[in-house]
Amino acid sequence: MSITTAEELEGMKKVSEAVAYTLREMRNYAQPGITTKQLDDFGGKILLDLGAKSAPYVTYGFPGFTCISTNNEFCHGIPSVNKILQEGELINIDVSAELNGFWSDNGASFVLGNDVNNHQKLIDASKHVLRKAIENIKGGVRISDIGFLMETEAKKHGFKVIKNLTGHGVGRSLHEEPSEIANFRDPFYKKRFTKNSVVAIETFISTTSTYAETLPDGWTMVGNRGGFMAQHEHTIVVTDGKPIILTAMNGIWN
Repeated sequence: MSITTAEELEGMKKVSEAVAYTLREMRNYAQPGITTKQLDDFGGKILLDLGAKSAPYVTYGFPGFTCISTNNEFCHGIPSVNKILQEGELINIDVSAELNGFWSDNGASFVLGNDVNNHQKLIDASKHVLRKAIENIKGGVRISDIGFLMETEAKKHGFKVIKNLTGHGVGRSLHEEPSEIANFRDPFYKKRFTKNSVVAIETFISTTSTYAETLPDGWTMVGNRGGFMAQHEHTIVVTDGKPIILTAMNGIWN
Protein backbone atom coordinates (compact mmCIF):
# COMPACT_ATOMS: atom_id res chain seq x y z
CA MET A 1 0.00 0.00 0.00
CA SER A 2 0.93 3.63 -0.20
CA ILE A 3 0.64 5.73 2.94
CA THR A 4 -1.56 8.73 2.18
CA THR A 5 -2.82 9.81 5.61
CA ALA A 6 -1.60 10.03 9.20
CA GLU A 7 -4.31 7.52 10.14
CA GLU A 8 -2.93 4.96 7.69
CA LEU A 9 0.58 5.40 9.07
CA GLU A 10 -0.73 4.96 12.61
CA GLY A 11 -2.61 1.81 11.56
CA MET A 12 0.54 0.34 10.03
CA LYS A 13 2.54 1.24 13.11
CA LYS A 14 0.09 -0.56 15.40
CA VAL A 15 -0.06 -3.82 13.45
CA SER A 16 3.70 -3.76 12.90
CA GLU A 17 4.32 -3.32 16.61
CA ALA A 18 1.98 -6.26 17.26
CA VAL A 19 3.87 -8.67 14.98
CA ALA A 20 7.25 -7.35 16.09
CA TYR A 21 6.41 -7.75 19.78
CA THR A 22 5.05 -11.25 19.15
CA LEU A 23 8.20 -12.31 17.29
CA ARG A 24 10.46 -10.93 20.00
CA GLU A 25 8.54 -12.63 22.79
CA MET A 26 8.40 -15.96 20.92
CA ARG A 27 12.15 -15.89 20.48
CA ASN A 28 12.59 -15.19 24.19
CA TYR A 29 10.16 -17.98 25.08
CA ALA A 30 11.82 -20.62 22.87
CA GLN A 31 13.86 -23.15 24.81
CA PRO A 32 15.04 -26.73 24.43
CA GLY A 33 12.39 -29.26 25.36
CA ILE A 34 9.25 -27.43 24.28
CA THR A 35 7.42 -28.26 21.06
CA THR A 36 6.97 -25.93 18.12
CA LYS A 37 3.22 -26.19 18.77
CA GLN A 38 3.73 -24.83 22.29
CA LEU A 39 5.80 -22.00 20.86
CA ASP A 40 3.16 -21.26 18.24
CA ASP A 41 0.33 -21.30 20.80
CA PHE A 42 2.33 -18.84 22.91
CA GLY A 43 2.63 -16.48 19.94
CA GLY A 44 -0.97 -17.00 18.95
CA LYS A 45 -2.17 -15.92 22.39
CA ILE A 46 -0.11 -12.73 22.19
CA LEU A 47 -1.67 -11.87 18.84
CA LEU A 48 -5.14 -12.62 20.22
CA ASP A 49 -4.55 -10.46 23.29
CA LEU A 50 -3.48 -7.61 21.01
CA GLY A 51 -6.61 -8.00 18.89
CA ALA A 52 -4.63 -9.16 15.85
CA LYS A 53 -5.40 -12.08 13.55
CA SER A 54 -2.81 -14.49 12.15
CA ALA A 55 -2.25 -13.52 8.51
CA PRO A 56 -1.23 -16.97 7.17
CA TYR A 57 -4.23 -18.57 8.85
CA VAL A 58 -6.67 -15.94 7.60
CA THR A 59 -5.21 -15.71 4.09
CA TYR A 60 -4.23 -19.29 3.30
CA GLY A 61 -5.72 -21.48 6.02
CA PHE A 62 -2.22 -22.25 7.28
CA PRO A 63 -2.31 -24.82 10.15
CA GLY A 64 -0.79 -22.56 12.79
CA PHE A 65 -0.69 -18.97 14.00
CA THR A 66 2.93 -18.53 12.90
CA CYS A 67 5.41 -20.33 10.67
CA ILE A 68 8.14 -22.11 12.65
CA SER A 69 10.90 -23.82 10.69
CA THR A 70 13.82 -25.77 12.14
CA ASN A 71 17.21 -26.91 10.85
CA ASN A 72 16.98 -27.90 7.16
CA GLU A 73 13.46 -26.47 6.83
CA PHE A 74 13.76 -23.14 5.03
CA CYS A 75 10.34 -21.62 5.67
CA HIS A 76 6.60 -22.22 6.21
CA GLY A 77 7.25 -24.92 8.80
CA ILE A 78 4.06 -26.22 10.44
CA PRO A 79 3.95 -26.04 14.25
CA SER A 80 3.76 -29.59 15.64
CA VAL A 81 3.34 -31.39 18.96
CA ASN A 82 5.85 -33.91 17.64
CA LYS A 83 8.65 -31.45 16.98
CA ILE A 84 10.67 -30.84 20.16
CA LEU A 85 13.20 -28.00 20.11
CA GLN A 86 16.82 -28.97 20.71
CA GLU A 87 19.91 -27.09 21.88
CA GLY A 88 21.83 -25.51 19.01
CA GLU A 89 19.07 -25.83 16.43
CA LEU A 90 18.61 -23.27 13.68
CA ILE A 91 15.10 -21.87 14.12
CA ASN A 92 13.11 -19.48 11.98
CA ILE A 93 9.93 -17.79 13.15
CA ASP A 94 7.80 -15.77 10.76
CA VAL A 95 4.97 -13.69 12.24
CA SER A 96 2.45 -11.78 10.15
CA ALA A 97 -0.94 -10.48 11.18
CA GLU A 98 -3.93 -8.25 10.45
CA LEU A 99 -5.18 -5.55 12.84
CA ASN A 100 -7.98 -3.11 12.05
CA GLY A 101 -7.62 -3.67 8.32
CA PHE A 102 -3.84 -3.30 8.21
CA TRP A 103 -1.32 -6.11 7.68
CA SER A 104 2.36 -6.45 8.59
CA ASP A 105 5.06 -9.11 8.33
CA ASN A 106 8.37 -9.90 10.03
CA GLY A 107 10.65 -12.85 10.69
CA ALA A 108 13.96 -13.95 12.13
CA SER A 109 16.32 -16.90 12.27
CA PHE A 110 18.34 -17.65 15.38
CA VAL A 111 20.28 -20.37 17.17
CA LEU A 112 18.55 -21.90 20.17
CA GLY A 113 21.00 -21.78 23.06
CA ASN A 114 24.64 -22.60 22.33
CA ASP A 115 25.80 -22.57 18.72
CA VAL A 116 26.99 -26.18 18.75
CA ASN A 117 26.24 -26.59 15.03
CA ASN A 118 28.01 -23.42 13.86
CA HIS A 119 24.99 -21.63 12.39
CA GLN A 120 25.82 -18.18 13.74
CA LYS A 121 27.93 -17.14 10.75
CA LEU A 122 24.93 -17.72 8.46
CA ILE A 123 22.62 -15.78 10.77
CA ASP A 124 25.03 -12.86 11.07
CA ALA A 125 25.37 -12.70 7.28
CA SER A 126 21.59 -12.63 6.89
CA LYS A 127 21.25 -9.78 9.39
CA HIS A 128 24.01 -7.86 7.63
CA VAL A 129 22.39 -8.28 4.22
CA LEU A 130 19.03 -7.05 5.52
CA ARG A 131 20.58 -3.98 7.11
CA LYS A 132 22.58 -3.18 3.98
CA ALA A 133 19.50 -3.52 1.78
CA ILE A 134 17.27 -1.33 3.94
CA GLU A 135 19.95 1.34 4.24
CA ASN A 136 19.95 1.66 0.45
CA ILE A 137 16.21 1.68 -0.19
CA LYS A 138 14.47 4.94 -1.05
CA GLY A 139 11.98 6.19 -3.58
CA GLY A 140 13.18 5.79 -7.17
CA VAL A 141 15.70 3.01 -6.53
CA ARG A 142 15.30 0.00 -8.79
CA ILE A 143 14.18 -3.07 -6.90
CA SER A 144 16.53 -5.28 -8.89
CA ASP A 145 19.48 -3.11 -7.85
CA ILE A 146 18.71 -3.87 -4.20
CA GLY A 147 18.49 -7.54 -5.17
CA PHE A 148 21.94 -7.32 -6.72
CA LEU A 149 23.26 -5.70 -3.55
CA MET A 150 21.78 -8.46 -1.39
CA GLU A 151 23.26 -11.27 -3.49
CA THR A 152 26.64 -9.51 -3.67
CA GLU A 153 26.78 -9.12 0.11
CA ALA A 154 25.73 -12.74 0.63
CA LYS A 155 28.52 -13.93 -1.67
CA LYS A 156 31.06 -11.82 0.20
CA HIS A 157 30.22 -13.86 3.30
CA GLY A 158 30.43 -17.17 1.42
CA PHE A 159 26.70 -17.79 0.99
CA LYS A 160 24.08 -18.04 -1.73
CA VAL A 161 20.55 -16.62 -2.06
CA ILE A 162 17.27 -18.39 -2.72
CA LYS A 163 15.86 -17.20 -6.02
CA ASN A 164 12.21 -18.24 -5.73
CA LEU A 165 11.49 -16.63 -2.37
CA THR A 166 11.09 -12.86 -2.24
CA GLY A 167 10.01 -9.90 -0.20
CA HIS A 168 6.81 -8.12 -1.18
CA GLY A 169 4.48 -5.20 -0.76
CA VAL A 170 2.20 -5.32 2.28
CA GLY A 171 -0.38 -3.15 4.02
CA ARG A 172 -4.01 -3.72 3.10
CA SER A 173 -3.34 -7.41 2.53
CA LEU A 174 -0.46 -9.79 3.24
CA HIS A 175 0.98 -9.74 -0.28
CA GLU A 176 0.70 -6.72 -2.53
CA GLU A 177 2.62 -4.98 -5.28
CA PRO A 178 5.50 -4.99 -5.74
CA SER A 179 4.99 -8.74 -5.59
CA GLU A 180 8.66 -9.62 -5.99
CA ILE A 181 11.52 -8.03 -4.05
CA ALA A 182 14.15 -10.63 -4.87
CA ASN A 183 17.55 -11.29 -3.30
CA PHE A 184 19.23 -11.13 -6.72
CA ARG A 185 19.28 -8.88 -9.77
CA ASP A 186 16.67 -9.64 -12.39
CA PRO A 187 17.60 -7.42 -15.37
CA PHE A 188 14.07 -7.71 -16.77
CA TYR A 189 12.37 -6.51 -13.58
CA LYS A 190 11.97 -2.77 -14.10
CA LYS A 191 9.93 -1.74 -11.06
CA ARG A 192 11.25 0.81 -8.60
CA PHE A 193 10.57 1.53 -4.96
CA THR A 194 8.09 4.37 -4.58
CA LYS A 195 7.94 6.95 -1.81
CA ASN A 196 5.38 6.21 0.94
CA SER A 197 4.95 2.58 -0.13
CA VAL A 198 4.99 -0.19 2.49
CA VAL A 199 7.14 -3.23 1.75
CA ALA A 200 8.40 -6.30 3.57
CA ILE A 201 12.12 -6.74 2.92
CA GLU A 202 13.32 -10.32 3.48
CA THR A 203 16.65 -12.09 3.25
CA PHE A 204 16.90 -15.70 2.09
CA ILE A 205 20.57 -16.58 2.67
CA SER A 206 21.62 -20.17 2.05
CA THR A 207 24.63 -22.40 2.57
CA THR A 208 24.22 -24.57 -0.54
CA SER A 209 20.80 -24.27 -2.21
CA THR A 210 19.52 -21.65 -4.66
CA TYR A 211 15.87 -22.73 -4.87
CA ALA A 212 13.29 -23.79 -2.30
CA GLU A 213 11.04 -26.79 -2.84
CA THR A 214 7.77 -27.66 -1.10
CA LEU A 215 7.52 -30.90 0.88
CA PRO A 216 4.53 -33.28 0.55
CA ASP A 217 2.80 -31.57 3.51
CA GLY A 218 2.04 -28.75 1.08
CA TRP A 219 3.63 -26.03 3.19
CA THR A 220 7.17 -26.67 4.45
CA MET A 221 9.95 -25.64 2.07
CA VAL A 222 13.50 -27.02 1.95
CA GLY A 223 16.51 -26.40 -0.28
CA ASN A 224 16.89 -28.03 -3.69
CA ARG A 225 20.45 -28.94 -2.69
CA GLY A 226 19.91 -29.25 1.04
CA GLY A 227 21.84 -27.17 3.52
CA PHE A 228 20.52 -24.40 5.74
CA MET A 229 18.90 -21.02 5.23
CA ALA A 230 18.55 -17.90 7.37
CA GLN A 231 15.77 -15.33 6.94
CA HIS A 232 15.35 -11.91 8.51
CA GLU A 233 12.52 -9.54 7.66
CA HIS A 234 11.35 -6.03 8.42
CA THR A 235 8.28 -4.18 7.21
CA ILE A 236 9.26 -0.64 6.22
CA VAL A 237 7.87 2.55 4.75
CA VAL A 238 9.90 3.83 1.79
CA THR A 239 10.81 7.53 1.94
CA ASP A 240 13.05 9.94 0.04
CA GLY A 241 15.77 9.15 2.57
CA LYS A 242 16.09 6.71 5.45
CA PRO A 243 13.18 4.21 5.50
CA ILE A 244 10.84 3.98 8.48
CA ILE A 245 11.32 0.51 10.01
CA LEU A 246 7.85 -0.30 11.33
CA THR A 247 8.87 -3.61 12.92
CA ALA A 248 11.97 -2.30 14.70
CA MET A 249 10.53 -3.52 18.03
CA ASN A 250 11.40 -7.12 17.11
CA GLY A 251 15.05 -6.43 17.91
CA ILE A 252 16.38 -8.79 15.25
CA TRP A 253 19.53 -6.68 14.86
CA ASN A 254 20.29 -6.76 18.60
